[in-house]
Amino acid sequence: MKALINADLFDFETYKKNQYVLFDKEIIDVGSMDNCPNVDRAYDCKGSIVTPGLVLGHSHIYSTFARGWITRITPNSFEELLQQMWWKLDSGLNHDAIFYSGLVSGIEFIKNGITTVIDHHASGKDILGSLNKLKESICDEMGLRGIFCFETSDRFNISECIEENMSFSENKTDQYAGLFGMHASMTLSNQTLKRIASDTKNLPIHIHVAESIEDQIHSLEKYRKKVIYRLEEYDLLRKESILSHCIHLDENEMDVLAKKDIVIALNPTSNMNNGVGLPNYKRMKEKGLTCILGNDGLGYNFTREFHNFFYSMHHRELSPLAISLEDIKIIIRNQYTYAEKILGCSLGRFEKGYKADFMAIPYIAPTEITKENIMGHFFYGVCDNFRPRDLWCNGILRMKDYEIKTDQEEIYDSARKLSKKLWEEVL
Repeated sequence: MKALINADLFDFETYKKNQYVLFDKEIIDVGSMDNCPNVDRAYDCKGSIVTPGLVLGHSHIYSTFARGWITRITPNSFEELLQQMWWKLDSGLNHDAIFYSGLVSGIEFIKNGITTVIDHHASGKDILGSLNKLKESICDEMGLRGIFCFETSDRFNISECIEENMSFSENKTDQYAGLFGMHASMTLSNQTLKRIASDTKNLPIHIHVAESIEDQIHSLEKYRKKVIYRLEEYDLLRKESILSHCIHLDENEMDVLAKKDIVIALNPTSNMNNGVGLPNYKRMKEKGLTCILGNDGLGYNFTREFHNFFYSMHHRELSPLAISLEDIKIIIRNQYTYAEKILGCSLGRFEKGYKADFMAIPYIAPTEITKENIMGHFFYGVCDNFRPRDLWCNGILRMKDYEIKTDQEEIYDSARKLSKKLWEEVL
């Protein structure tokens, strides 16, 4: 039997000092060190805060090979940025590039405390079998959990997009599952939406919505209705769907979403980088919309999103009281809740029966830590220099003393060779 010992546990709901956690794939028992039983293997967490592994709410693993890529871009709009950079990159991705993008991302996810990733994938060369390559790298090789989909778009073979999403979604475990991926309204015709509606068995969708104002302008000019109403017309606002970004929504569109069991994935760092605006989280919250956080594939330090979301919302509303640390806690908890529903397992708490996905983060507090102020220590202290030392997923130690048991040299060497080949092909 394995146990964490001398652990200060914080699951974004409760804070308990000096605890033990008995676990295998799931947590077996939690209690005070005063009552700790004898165990076969003990992991001493003294001097650390132990939290559940993080859930990343929206990512693009396919963007891994964009790092360091020098390509000439002169965009005058967001769509031109997509055309000149991202669509150029994903058009050249094949199975090998997908697999090694996943391996590199898996390593970086572990280093940054992420144990579950919700990914939105695109690869022009190899559509069929691409999600399985992500599953093989992220879940089979790196031992993490993943919720995957392929980006259906009129720039791809629609039949293959539908087949890939549907075939992958047929097999799910508590380690991986599928959604139905769609790019955005502006790259999906009515004919395509109609086909998706009829051929996808009410599978929840994962789509970019009103990331830029161009998405809304395109929808109004071509279809005479805004994006949310297009999706509603084809009954695609399905239960447990993810709508990413949602920056340029009006009050009525938010009211429509408030009646649906969907979540909105906010990506503030990417939004600022692309210059497309910031979401109106204040109104979303007032209308009872459920929000989670993603990074849109921009790096791996997910705790940066907590900071950028917090500060950007203060800046947007011109108020230091626009949102509080309680909002950060709610969003983190929302992410566990969503992943639980899709994967069919219990995540994000230190309680019996919850999956043994957690990490130990060394932290020396300059002031007293209490259950009332722990979130302040986590946000302003732990996240300010976020570096987990040990990480477990599904009860298996994936990183110990900052070291990951995999041949990182071979993986990164292969990734460099594949990315160089990709760059040469797509330029």
